[in-house]
Formats: sequence, C-alpha cells, structure tokens
Amino acid sequence: MEYRRLGRSGLQVPLLSFGAGTFAGRGELFGAWGSVDVAGARRMVDRCLDAGVTLFDTADIYSDGGSEEVLGAALRQRRDEVLISTKAGLPTGPGPNDAGAGRFHLVRAVEDALRRLGTDRIDLFQLHAYDAGTPPEEVLATLDVLVRSGKVRYTGVSNHPGRRLVRTLDLADRHGWPRPVAHQVYYSLVGRDYEWDLMPLGHEEGVGALVWSPLGWGRLTGRVRRGAPLPAGSRLHTTAEAGPPVPDDLLFDVVDVLDAIAAETGRTVPQIALNWLTSRPTVSSVIVGARDLAQLEDNLGAVGWRLDDDQVARLDAASHRPAPYPYFPYERQEAFARLAPPLVGAPA
Repeated sequence: MEYRRLGRSGLQVPLLSFGAGTFAGRGELFGAWGSVDVAGARRMVDRCLDAGVTLFDTADIYSDGGSEEVLGAALRQRRDEVLISTKAGLPTGPGPNDAGAGRFHLVRAVEDALRRLGTDRIDLFQLHAYDAGTPPEEVLATLDVLVRSGKVRYTGVSNHPGRRLVRTLDLADRHGWPRPVAHQVYYSLVGRDYEWDLMPLGHEEGVGALVWSPLGWGRLTGRVRRGAPLPAGSRLHTTAEAGPPVPDDLLFDVVDVLDAIAAETGRTVPQIALNWLTSRPTVSSVIVGARDLAQLEDNLGAVGWRLDDDQVARLDAASHRPAPYPYFPYERQEAFARLAPPLVGAPA
C-alpha cells in the first residue's frame, strides 16, 4: 500500500482508507449502507491491515453511534496498529445543543466518541459540516483544547465551502491554533466540483483531501447501466435523493468509458473509478466502504497499478462538465497545470 502525507502534516495515511459507514445498520439514511456486525467488522479490519489499509473513518451520526461502537470493538486488540478518524457536528438528537460546532457540543461529542470507540485518543477529528451559527474563534479554541489534552491528534473539516475554510485557516494561523490538515470531500468521476475551488485551495494551503463516496453514491459499482433498471438490492432505491445529484447523461457516458477500459485492462468498473481518483492532485486518501469481504476485496484491487495516459484522458473527457462562472473562460488543462509538483498528498 502506498502512503501519503495528510496535507502538509507529518501524518502519513494509506492511499486507500476504510469507511465504516456499513457497520451496525441502525437508522434510516446513515444506517442504510449496511449492517455489518462486530464479527464481520473484525474480518474486514484484518483484511484491511493485511493490505496496508490502516486508516478507518467513521462518524457519530453513522448508525446513531453504532458504527463507532462496532469499529471500536473490531479494533480492540489492534488499536496501536491503526489510525481512527471520526466526525461530529451533524444532529445526533432533538436538543438545541445536539448539533453544531459549539464548545458544549464538540467536547461532549469527543467524549462520547472516545467511549463508543473504546480508545483514549482520536487520530483525526473532523467537523462534519460548517456551523454558520457558532463563532469560528470558539470552534478553533475548543479544538485547540482537545488537541492539547491529547484526546485529538489532528483536526480536519468536511463539506466546507472554500471561503469558510479560508477563514478557518486564517484564524488558526493568527492565534496559533491547530490548522485543519484534511478536508473530507465528495469527489468522483460523476462529481468533479471539488476541482474548481477546493482543490486549488487545498494545494495552496496544505489541506489534503480524504475522498468520500468515490463511486458517486453507489452509481459507479458496475451494476448501473444505460437503459436498465436499478438492480435489486441497490441502496440507490432508498438513498438516491439524499446523495449528490448526477445527470443521467453524465452517468452513462462515464459508465460506457469505464466498461470499455474494464474490457481492456481486466479490471472492474469500481477499481478503474477508484484508481482514477488516486492520481488526482491533493488527494491524500480515498475512503472505500464494503458490505462484505468480496466487495472489500474488489476495492482493494484499485491500487498497485496505473491507468495509462490515454485511458485517463478518455475518462477526463467523458466526465467533463462545463465550468461554472468565473472559471469557464479558462481551459481545464491550464487549471491543472497551475497545480505543479510538489502536490499535497504526493507520496511521502
């Protein structure tokens, strides 16, 4: 497994990391991804570690905390071999302080996560969403206390608008508070919005990308085809409206090229889609999930090889969408050319 630095930090993370959203299976949306129990989770953890996947990502909202509980139990004997990443900030209850990034909620969220995970520290703690109602000074000062206490090692954000992330970085630098070293973002062949603002920002400011839903909310699994109904058992039946929207023409144009490259390479559609992401600027790690060992095994096969230049160019062309204002006057190739080496997320 290739390891990369997480942003401009000293922490090295595997190119693929494991997302534990399929663990436990409680609740409707954040429990609909899978229902892996502790025994199944242990088997997945063991296989991940055999493959060099040492970063495990979860969140307090996944399965109403059940994901953290199952992950913690599965890692109980191997805690010192792994990195644990979790997130907080989305609503976990009906109370006025059951969400957000205020000091009251963040301190309680970290304490609760430590208890559920059965550990004394969180290696990477991320704000799951931007909280516009809490002063950023309060958020960063609270994270500083948590880092100084040893309960949190590194901090990051998730799903933050660029201008909010700039403000966060500026305040952290001004006060000497810990800077976020990671931004957990949606990025896939059918969702490339990350490239326009957040990728250049991450490159310039040393914030590495942890990619969530790299298969486009389950659309690039190889089971969705042009002119065919959704396959039975697909989570898209119940969760499509909650995920990032994807126009049908874009999806099927990309799938057609993925199918062609799969035939050329002997790789699967998900492996090709994941491999394309591993070569993108600023990407430190791509988070993959699995509901069973077979799915995990397929995802692990996404690394250790590279698409050739022609295959990358075909995928780039099929997944291209018109640039939003004010970027449309500029060529995409010129935008990427400005992200010259060394790149955030490059091999250590």
